[in-house]
Amino acid sequence: MPSPQYWLMKSEPDECSIDDLSHAPGHTVPWTGVRNYQARNFMRDAMRIGDGVLFYHSSCPEPGIAGIAEVASTAYPDATQFNPDSTYFDAKSTRESPRWLHVDVKLVRKTRLLSLKEMREAPGLASMVVLRPGNRLSITPVAPDEWREVLRLLESA
Repeated sequence: MPSPQYWLMKSEPDECSIDDLSHAPGHTVPWTGVRNYQARNFMRDAMRIGDGVLFYHSSCPEPGIAGIAEVASTAYPDATQFNPDSTYFDAKSTRESPRWLHVDVKLVRKTRLLSLKEMREAPGLASMVVLRPGNRLSITPVAPDEWREVLRLLESA
């Protein structure tokens, strides 16, 4: 059995916050709305049930990691691509050949906010993909040592 992997998944709090996840049935939400092929491919090809997730609030006054979650399903078609009333509608996608997939994400625990500023100041996170200039991906892999460093930082304050 392969070792668990780790991911950072960005969500805008006004769309789905850590509090929304904590109040969702079963503390689980589908990670809908991803419209980047590389992020979709991570979900489709690399994510496995039980992989660790750093739940990251983005596009907000204070971005950062707001909780720990886990991948709770294998990838399946994102229904928002078929809904003409959805922001994420994709007219070129069909039910027979969906372009966009997602996974379900389940809350493990809410944490204090580990701010982007604090992450940038941590030497052990210097190579983290989310901290690279120009990175805009909503889903990025996290190395095991980065995962451990984030957990250490969350426990230290």
